[in-house]
Amino acid sequence: MSKNKGKIQRQDYKQGPYDHIHYHQHGERHETCISLVPIFNHLEKEQMDEIMAVTYPVSYKKGENIYSAGDKSDSLYIVSKGKIKIYRLSESGKEQLLRILHPGDFTGELALFSETVHEEYAEAIEETSVCTIRRSKLQQLLLKYPSISIKILAEFSSRLEQSEKQATGFATEKVETRIALFLVECLDDEKQSMEVVLPMNKKDMASYLGTTPETISRKLADLEETGYIKQISNKKIKILDLEGLQSI
Repeated sequence: MSKNKGKIQRQDYKQGPYDHIHYHQHGERHETCISLVPIFNHLEKEQMDEIMAVTYPVSYKKGENIYSAGDKSDSLYIVSKGKIKIYRLSESGKEQLLRILHPGDFTGELALFSETVHEEYAEAIEETSVCTIRRSKLQQLLLKYPSISIKILAEFSSRLEQSEKQATGFATEKVETRIALFLVECLDDEKQSMEVVLPMNKKDMASYLGTTPETISRKLADLEETGYIKQISNKKIKILDLEGLQSI
């Protein structure tokens, strides 16, 4: 886990709680932050422009923390480019991956409703651009546009369901079953292609599935040997027997 801190690129920004982050150069447009994220992209252009006016873009290098457990939670973070992993650390220091954020995803939403601290870590796993909205600004928008609140609640529901599914899997399913179901979930919704591009490396995949990278490699080799999959590259897998994989 990297603790690297960057330098401010914008000279007119006074030192403060965000002095460790990288600001984009003047003039760089960040409409994509607003147009990508589902909680905003249903609004009219004028409304999205209003939201864009209270956001600011920030860039992070690979390995940099967006926030850490115990940090004050007072902003919503929207990914416009790159990837962020959200994870927790056990008392023994073991990392438990919760989810990977892609462009259009967001984190820090609990700050919208109360003053609290983060219980998780958010780390850029590649060069990443984020748009940030402070709680006070977003609360004003929620009052003005209630449909945003509905979208946020829908995302809460989806994340809760995913967390429950993950916890149940740890308690009741064998490792190979967890891996098989994970591969199936990585397929596109229409299953038009049987090729899967893993959304994370094997270390993060192991953390997410509650096992070890060595076990992931061994179980994937077993699935390939039995004819369920074919490993095309380190991150690309072709599913050869979907029904068989779902029945493991």
